[in-house]
Amino acid sequence: MLQYGKLERIEQNSTVVGAKRICAELRYLCKLSESRDGKLDGDINAAIDLLSGALDKTGVITDRDAAAAEKSLLHLSPEVKKLTVIYAAHAHIDMNWMWGYDETVSITLSTFETMLNLLDEYPDFHFSQSQASVYRIAEKYRPDMLERIKKHIQSGRWEVTASEWVEPDKNMIGGESQVRHILYTKKYLSKLLGVKEESLDLCFLPDTFGHNANEAELLADGGVKYFYFCRGYKGKEVFKYTAPSGKSVVAYWEPLWYNGDVNERDLLYFPDIAKRNGLDTVLRVYGVGDHGGGATRRDIERIIEFGTYPLFPTVKFGTFRDLFKILDNERMPTVQRELNSIFTGCYTSQSCIKAGNKRGEILFRNTEAAEAVASAFTEYAPKTNEMFLSWENVLFNHFHDILPGSCVQDSRRYAMGIYQESFSRAGTVLSGALRAITDKIDYSEYIETGAKATVSEGAGVGFQTRAGLIVNNCPARGDTRVFTVFNGTEYPRDAVVDLDIWDYDRDVNRLAVTDGEGKPLEYVVPAQPPA
Repeated sequence: MLQYGKLERIEQNSTVVGAKRICAELRYLCKLSESRDGKLDGDINAAIDLLSGALDKTGVITDRDAAAAEKSLLHLSPEVKKLTVIYAAHAHIDMNWMWGYDETVSITLSTFETMLNLLDEYPDFHFSQSQASVYRIAEKYRPDMLERIKKHIQSGRWEVTASEWVEPDKNMIGGESQVRHILYTKKYLSKLLGVKEESLDLCFLPDTFGHNANEAELLADGGVKYFYFCRGYKGKEVFKYTAPSGKSVVAYWEPLWYNGDVNERDLLYFPDIAKRNGLDTVLRVYGVGDHGGGATRRDIERIIEFGTYPLFPTVKFGTFRDLFKILDNERMPTVQRELNSIFTGCYTSQSCIKAGNKRGEILFRNTEAAEAVASAFTEYAPKTNEMFLSWENVLFNHFHDILPGSCVQDSRRYAMGIYQESFSRAGTVLSGALRAITDKIDYSEYIETGAKATVSEGAGVGFQTRAGLIVNNCPARGDTRVFTVFNGTEYPRDAVVDLDIWDYDRDVNRLAVTDGEGKPLEYVVPAQPPA
């Protein structure tokens, strides 16, 4: 049995550097021995007795005492070094969580500046960064940074862990939105950073509040192989996250938290993690986060120092993919269910953001459907870039502290503002596509050329914009007014259509409404307020 009582007494009287080092090594050896059914207990207890005897003699543990105890255990070093710990640095940057977008920009650029300087200074240091949105910030506001980032990407020391525009909520957004995150991120970052689309194969979602059961299928179909996350699950750290369809990704659940520093305590968990998952390599994620930051100089120096301890595991700077590439060929259990739930109360707040998201998802679907029809049957050219820019803002608002509702007023205001920008872009594209289609319709029999004393062609301009799928492409004058109404779904549909008819001074009691074949339609004229 390990002599923990004696070890605690030694730790309490260890003030010099060497004494603290041997105590940390002994703590690690104890955990390693426990994971191996006490295999190392005898050697560990002998070293503890050596230090305890020195303490009884002088009342302190000197560097000489520590060195002697460490020397007595050096024969264990080859066994200890069989376990490798990869230290992967990252900076968790929350998009507009407790602050406005101007602060998000500042956080991002300051983080990048610091990490680039540390990469230049420490040749072994590696850094990983997720979210296409932060690279977009660098492109907009500090394009000079991109060349430095690309240099470290090419050397393998800056790892791009972004396969989605932000780290999004995965419960409320639609399947099409999840696909767009992957599609646009891969296309954008491959062009911006000079990387291959297929290399963006890691989904990095440490803070997302839960994961739907079909997420693995959408990731796999998008060419994503690896999934790193933290919330909504407890179990074995390594598994195949599998959708109902059977499609899967290799998953790693973070057991120690994704924001943290480098310290001796965390090493104590790794023998059990390695044993539980049948691994000889484990991952330690570190870096100041939420408000950005990344690795600190102290973290880097500690990793370098740990590498000199003969009775610590092998430690090295690395990336998330360094571990995942090992896991890819391992036999692992399967998890086939949604990974929920936490923070459910968030989903009841900020309803305006949620309504904006749903309106955007529906509008973009209708717009792209209309573009597809228009390009197939007319000379219309799809506005691909305009739709990318429209989607970009909606994807940004999918961030896990924006869409669920765990954000502040500044964040909400920004979200609603960029929704309006996106809806303006997409609405313009939709109008153009629909007009390209209606331009092919012969309205000549309905045009009353003599009716010119009208204000309808100016007064009502743009009034049907929010309706989306209604076009008045026939001159709005005279007794007859023509509207073309589109069904934005793939199914036959009955629905009420609300039409605003301007400058119509005829007797509404004699009004007739028909479809394109002249068949009468039911209608209601709302009561008009008194003048």
